[in-house]
Amino acid sequence: MPTSHLRDDRFARAFTAIITPFTPDGRSIDLGRLDAQIARQAEGGITGLVVAGTTGESPTLDEAEFRTLVRHCVEVGKVHDLVVIAGTGSNSTAHAVQLQRIALDLGADAGLSVTPYYNKPTQDGLYAHFATIAESVELPIMLYNIPARTGVALEPSTIERLYESPWVVSVKEATGSTDSASEILARCPGIALLSGDDSMTLPFMALGGVGCVSVVSNIDPQRVAALCQAMLDRDVLAARDQHQGLFELARAMFLETNPICVKAALAMMNLDSGQLRLPMTQPTDETKHALHGVLQRAGLLETAVY
Repeated sequence: MPTSHLRDDRFARAFTAIITPFTPDGRSIDLGRLDAQIARQAEGGITGLVVAGTTGESPTLDEAEFRTLVRHCVEVGKVHDLVVIAGTGSNSTAHAVQLQRIALDLGADAGLSVTPYYNKPTQDGLYAHFATIAESVELPIMLYNIPARTGVALEPSTIERLYESPWVVSVKEATGSTDSASEILARCPGIALLSGDDSMTLPFMALGGVGCVSVVSNIDPQRVAALCQAMLDRDVLAARDQHQGLFELARAMFLETNPICVKAALAMMNLDSGQLRLPMTQPTDETKHALHGVLQRAGLLETAVY
């Protein structure tokens, strides 16, 4: 499946919604752990990183930490030839513009801009929000459509209106709806549609999507990258094998609210402290037991301690 039809083909294949590693007391970002995780993603064949998104606990980062995190990921990511997308969304349009400008200044390749949450704007409000961002900052935008988190969905017709801006290049579609994905692709044939749900990567790519923004790739980057590449190569049987190999692991990442489980899993693999910031809390013992079993069956606990 060629990607030459895309408005910007940098935004195809597998992207990792990377965690933000914290020191054991939770007070600071652990840049050493972050460096190791970025290198692991690159070695696993991941195309790029989404930094300071939901999985990166963006609601608990202050502006100084956001700047540090994006700057560091850009610097280290470029060494590994990774595309770096900064989470710049807000339910305040003025704040979203500010974050998009910061991302541009720090050298990010794009901003991931989520639909405004809690205040639940109309479709006209959503259009005005994203159009204002696109008009204010000369940085590509990846729209983030995740109604389960935000309480409002970007309708395909609104995405089509927004796609008139040359800065709108991609959409992270986390609706779980193949109908929505199909309509977006029909209305915006050059948009890079990425699955925002690991279990939907294969079906969305079968419809014409070009990759994913993955949570489970924090754990198993090689398999996620291989799935996306197989679909782009039109090797559906190989992609299906990768999908089946990832399915239980992907489901386990959402036994509790993301990123609780992915951080617990990485801690079991000795790749993270597992520290979360409130209001995120540690998983229950039942969830830990289930995660441990899933990681064992996936062959990911050879050197881990539990």
